[in-house]
Amino acid sequence: MPDSPALPSPPRVPEAVHRRRWAILGVLMLSLLIVVLDNSILNVAVKTIAAPAPAGLGATQSELEWAINSYTLVFAGLLFTAGLLGDRLGRKKVLLFGIVVFGVGSALAALAGSPAELIAYRAVMGFGGAFVMPATLAVLINVFERDEQPRAIGIWAGGVGLAIAIGPITGGILLEHFWWGSIFLVNVPVVLLALVLMAWLVPDSKDPRPGRIDLTGVLLSVLGLVLLVYGIIRGGELASSTDVEVLVPVLGGLAVLVLFVLHERRSDHPAVDMAYFRMPAFSAGVAAVALVFFALMGVTFFSAFYLQSVRGYSALQAGLLILPLAIAQTVFAPRVRLVVERFGAKAVCTTGMLALAVGLGAFAFFDASTPVWVMEVVFFLQGTGMAHVMTPVTVAVMQTLPREKAGAGSAINNTFRQVGGALGVAVLGSVLSAAYRGEIAGHLGAVPAGLRGAAGESIEATLGVAEKLGPAGKALVQPAYTAFVDAMHVTALASAGVAVLGALVVARYLPGRAPAGAPGPSAVPERPAEAGESVR
Repeated sequence: MPDSPALPSPPRVPEAVHRRRWAILGVLMLSLLIVVLDNSILNVAVKTIAAPAPAGLGATQSELEWAINSYTLVFAGLLFTAGLLGDRLGRKKVLLFGIVVFGVGSALAALAGSPAELIAYRAVMGFGGAFVMPATLAVLINVFERDEQPRAIGIWAGGVGLAIAIGPITGGILLEHFWWGSIFLVNVPVVLLALVLMAWLVPDSKDPRPGRIDLTGVLLSVLGLVLLVYGIIRGGELASSTDVEVLVPVLGGLAVLVLFVLHERRSDHPAVDMAYFRMPAFSAGVAAVALVFFALMGVTFFSAFYLQSVRGYSALQAGLLILPLAIAQTVFAPRVRLVVERFGAKAVCTTGMLALAVGLGAFAFFDASTPVWVMEVVFFLQGTGMAHVMTPVTVAVMQTLPREKAGAGSAINNTFRQVGGALGVAVLGSVLSAAYRGEIAGHLGAVPAGLRGAAGESIEATLGVAEKLGPAGKALVQPAYTAFVDAMHVTALASAGVAVLGALVVARYLPGRAPAGAPGPSAVPERPAEAGESVR
């Protein structure tokens, strides 16, 4: 007697939610856009904020760095905890809470009257952003069926890249027509629109069986991540990895995170199951995310100075020049799933990493007269490579875990991304600074002794001192350009090396092409949903 045909598995997403899934994705993208965009938009405003009042706040170099880093510190430190709370309390509730806090922080930052206030309000924005970022991906996983998740995640990943690229353009336009606070105030109407649409469209979802909260694990994760990220940031500021102000928090943070891992392995109700990291797809995915952003954020950091300080482009022009990166991500990220279906995640991600390495390493051949079209091709190649990495590795990470743990999976993915990016800025920034100091030192003999140390800190510092010296400082300008370009070459090769390392990781550990009809990368079976418990 022939076997009965297998019945198709029932849908896990309620029909009412399934019908509006693409509208829900649009709302998630709106909230994600402002959180990611605001980080990159500030980079083009630092010169304006440094100007004396009323044009700016008269912020020092250190205060400008902390205006950026206070957001990163709080954001990275709370990502993991925010994801866990979303799984436990409900992802819609956490998303609404995060976007409200982010909006309030944005309004306060726009009205800041001093650098200290701006730093504090940026930390408030980071607090809200930490609850938004993982919730968007967790909600996505719970409103799309498994076969549509790669496409939806591709659009989500493309949105992240788009926000990073259009931030400088938006910032440049606003700064040309309004005061510096407009780069924060513009978030408020978008936040209000997102709140209305979220309340109307986005369903709530959570882990129906979260168990007891692992308070010790949560506290250890926050303390460890904050210490580690603070040490990384401080290392970037001091251009040193051996200073006691860097070593103490970094080593302390690593020690606390080791205690976190040991605690989680022994706990009967862990915040995160350490068995996830024994799954090759999961481990390779989060490692690839960290390495991609380590390499990319380091290059993004110095490319802004190259375009504006060396090439003389305005903030808006510099933002427009990196638009090909956004275009490539927008075009390719939603379609990468088709390439993965044909060639497998391992081949696609390895090729994408190598393309990214070529795009990053190309900066080692740039000089003060490199044609614009060459730069555009390189930025497009970087965006293409990134699109063919971020989408498959995010799918691998999220589909390895059951839906009920989507918040934790998203939080881990984003934590590795954020820490990798912070490391990239700090480490590659230190490489850039050290190389620049070595190159410019021989040209500072005519600078007064009291200004010599400050003049060697960065190209902006050298050009600032040259301006103060008047006609006598003109002799410093060209050596500063040359020293920066030489330092950029060294840093570009280092970032390309990190991308090559990422290619080796995904080539070794990411799963290859699945046989026809086989399930995806998941190693953890999803528990069948009970009526009304996972998505409402």
